[in-house]
Parts: sequence; C-alpha cells; structure tokens
Amino acid sequence: MRFATYEHGGTVHAGVVSGDGVHAFPAGVTVLDVIRGRPAVPSGPPVPVAEVRLLPPLDPPSVRDFVAFEEHVEGMVAPGSVPPEWYEAPTFYFTNPGALLGAHDDVPIPPGSRLFDFELEVAAVLGPDGIFGYTILNDWSARDLQRREMKVNLGPAKGKDSATTLGPWLVTADELEPYRDPDGFLALEMRVAVNGVEVGQDLLSNMGWPFEELAAYAGRGTRLRAGDVLGSGTCGNGGCLAELWGRGGTVEPLRAGDVVEMTVEGIGTIRNTVVPGVELPPVRPARPRPGKRSR
Repeated sequence: MRFATYEHGGTVHAGVVSGDGVHAFPAGVTVLDVIRGRPAVPSGPPVPVAEVRLLPPLDPPSVRDFVAFEEHVEGMVAPGSVPPEWYEAPTFYFTNPGALLGAHDDVPIPPGSRLFDFELEVAAVLGPDGIFGYTILNDWSARDLQRREMKVNLGPAKGKDSATTLGPWLVTADELEPYRDPDGFLALEMRVAVNGVEVGQDLLSNMGWPFEELAAYAGRGTRLRAGDVLGSGTCGNGGCLAELWGRGGTVEPLRAGDVVEMTVEGIGTIRNTVVPGVELPPVRPARPRPGKRSR
C-alpha cells in the first residue's frame, strides 16, 4: 500500500495511492495518524496524481540521517580510505523536519552556498512496532558551508538544514519484502540523473547495516516514536557530486535551473528543480575574545 500527503484545490489531504489516483482519507486524518494506528478508510472518487501537488508523505517527529554506505564514505574521505570508526557502529545526525519538501517542489540554493549538491538515499519510517514503510530521501547539501562547520568538530548544521526531499509517497514495508536478499537487505536499484544524464546508480543492499539494525542503534538509550524517519545515507557510485569530486571528478556543482531526478525500484521517482535562493548579507565573524575574567 502507498500513502501520500498532497494538496488539491487549495486543501491538504492524506490518502492512498492506486492506479486510479489518490483516494482521500476523511478530513483531518493524516498519514502520521495512520502510522500510529488510527483506522482510516478512503472515501470519494480518486484524484489523478498528475492533478495534485505531492507533499512530503508525513510530518515526522524527527529525521535521523545515517551514513551507511561504505563506498560513499570512501569517496568522501581523502585519500579514499574509510575511518576505522565507521565500521564500529552506525553514525547519524539529526536534520531539520521543518525543511522537508515534496517530490516535485523547487529547491532554493541555501544562502551563501556555491557548492550545492544532492544525495540519493532511501528512508525508513518507523511504526509502533518496527519499520512501517519506505520512501525516497534527497539530503540536499551545501558542501562549502558543511566543510567549514565540520572543521569545528560539530555539525553539519546550515550545510544541511535548508531542504530535504521526501517522496513521492510512503510504501508499506510488506510491498518491498520480495526485494529482500538472502542477507536480509533490500536489493532495490537506485538511480539519480541531473538534467536527464545519469550520474549515479547503486543497490540499496550495499548498505553496511540493514534498516532494522539502524533502528535498533537509534533506539539505544532513548525512545523512538512512530513516524520517526531514518535515512540510509548517500549510496555509493555517484550518489552525490561530492563523492565524484573526492574521486577526482570535475563535474560542476548544482546551479539554478538544474533538474535532479531520483528513482528507486519499488518506490517511485522524485524530480526537483534547483532555483535561486535568498541573497542575505554575509555572516558577521566572531569578535576577538576579550580575555577578561572579572567585571
């Protein structure tokens, strides 16, 4: 089953996607409500998907983004080696749930960035008792801002929180079980193209840990909630431009007008256009420390 949140006729709805279109739930019922166990039966005639604006499938309580692909790490870290700490346990950061975009929304370049990038990922959405379903995640990244921030041994922050695409809908876990390989990983084909030219392709099953183990790690010493989103991290083999740069590629960063299209087998396709962002004044640097110890 596929669940979507969408805008139609100036109103936001949630519903079920079929070959006929989107079948709306009763007013006020959200996809997050359904994930948390609220019964909901679609009513009324379907609306063709082409006539709606697809929003992020849900409004999640939190979004954790892991870095679970060894090949991606290898391409990002000079001189191409993987830190031994990566193998010890999954690593993630929290990104901004308030910056989620829909499957076809325009994506503004973050203020001050000249190295804008995409990241091809799959996200698992947690239910009350495990993984409820999956969707595509594009972790848009301002690489120049990210690099500066992480030299302070904290972050990423503004390098990551301007935009994250989720979509096109949420596919329930049972639909993807036929893709599970003998090692317990989902062998879904992942592809990304820029302006119609494919730049990356990988299998989701190349993750270092399956989503079930990522969820177990995320829950160590804390409480997970139904609706929490867990990103796989960027896949290898061209899952982002920065990986290509790290391997010596000369591909240009994203510019206004570029169209990024991502397709994941069994889930669907998202397609976003990069647009100019807001021009803001430069950030004022810190003042020299006064060094005073008393008034």
